[in-house]
Amino acid sequence: MKIIQSNLLNQFPNLTQGFTTKDNGNIAFHVNDNKIKVIQNHKKLAKLLSYKLDSLVHMKQVHKTEVKIVKTRDNFYTPLTCDALITDKKNIPLMVMVADCAPLLFYDVKKEVIAVVHAGRAGSFKNIVKATLDSFKDDFDSNIDDVYVSIGPSIKECCYKVGSEVYEQAKSLELNFAISKKENSYFLNIFQILHKQLVQNGVKEENIEFSSLCTSCNTKEFFSYRAEGQTGRFCGLLMLS
Repeated sequence: MKIIQSNLLNQFPNLTQGFTTKDNGNIAFHVNDNKIKVIQNHKKLAKLLSYKLDSLVHMKQVHKTEVKIVKTRDNFYTPLTCDALITDKKNIPLMVMVADCAPLLFYDVKKEVIAVVHAGRAGSFKNIVKATLDSFKDDFDSNIDDVYVSIGPSIKECCYKVGSEVYEQAKSLELNFAISKKENSYFLNIFQILHKQLVQNGVKEENIEFSSLCTSCNTKEFFSYRAEGQTGRFCGLLMLS
């Protein structure tokens, strides 16, 4: 089973972290996969990364900007409806599931707070990055200078073709800098938006890491909704110990 670890977060020995691949199997329950098979994939992942499956917290992701603070009572069987999870609790793995959207892993090295974020076009347009960093500051008294962010594999500009209505929406939000036009088609670069939002909200350039891997270009390794249609989900996972 293959886990792609963040080089940026790998410097912190108290973190269990990484991004799964197709080699780990589908870990989502909402994509018409066999539930028993999905649970088996979760059990294998828990064993591989040495955490208790029951303690894992994942989300019912809805492409909005709500951030939920994870408590010790939260568990694998009661996913929270949101697109970002944050906690200072130890030994609670947080999971974000994706198949083209960007999975973000956040870590405040001083306060020892972690977060995982689901950011597709809707989330990035609505600035879920700001909502997450606001939670670090407001709920955990974080200094954003201490926050590190790793963004995992997701669909890149090369494959993210969008319609003129998306361009107009981006323009109205002053985000059209992240859309290029090629042969009368528009292509969206989510990473440009996320990068600008991270920096604007105080994250240091040297504390940001972006994966160069495009999910749509690499369907042998990653699930891609754009390239495959009905498909599974891989994940970003982060745990504090």
